Amino acid sequence: MKIKVLGPGCPKCHQAESIVKEAVSEAGVKASIEKITDVMEIAGYGVFGTPAVVVDGDVKSVGKIPSKEDVKSWFS
Repeated sequence: MKIKVLGPGCPKCHQAESIVKEAVSEAGVKASIEKITDVMEIAGYGVFGTPAVVVDGDVKSVGKIPSKEDVKSWFS
């Protein structure tokens, strides 16, 4: 599983990344987590609000910090 957290590095983006890491750890799933800060790469996903989370190429969350429960639900 490949998870990307999209955002320029704002506090909300860091918080979203932390929640994703905690959810992956708690769920015990194998996933690579990558932080994408390049604005052009973020726009390539059709995302114009950050933070955003992409799981295996599928945009799951845009413009908000996802809850840990939301993140875990994306794994099943």
